[in-house]
Amino acid sequence: MTEAPERSRTVSWEDPHIGSRLAGTMTGLEYIRALIAGSIPPPPITQLMRMRAVSADVGTVTFTCEPDESMYNPIGTVHGGLVCTLLDSVLGCAAQTTLPHGTAYTSLDITVSYLRPVLASSGTLTAVGTVVKPGSRACFAEATVHDAGGKLVATATSTLLVFPAV
Repeated sequence: MTEAPERSRTVSWEDPHIGSRLAGTMTGLEYIRALIAGSIPPPPITQLMRMRAVSADVGTVTFTCEPDESMYNPIGTVHGGLVCTLLDSVLGCAAQTTLPHGTAYTSLDITVSYLRPVLASSGTLTAVGTVVKPGSRACFAEATVHDAGGKLVATATSTLLVFPAV
């Protein structure tokens, strides 16, 4: 007999200001690597959406995400907003890895193409964001999401504004 999936979840997180204050003290790559290493608490959104950064290098970041039924929409699939948030996260963090100390970014746009549905049974999602063109005023990036079976489920492109950190 198959055990029924757990249908409740508790989300906890640390003070998000700890990480945001530290962001201005290091390069973007140093910051993302510190998040991966656990020396900086992860942003609360990662706890809520069950995603985490797993690797980073200059111009590229990889996240994983564990979808479950709590993320389903009315038609019985994982909500596209989860996939879009995952893509937005890797796009922004990939851009961040190219930024020097004292520089910040924000998304200007994101274009997402959903290629296949995601279900809880799709397993771990892997998202990879890659900078296509870094810049001192704008950064251009692209990203993909694959399911546990290696099937491409979504792609995205984004333009990110680069500016001095406040």
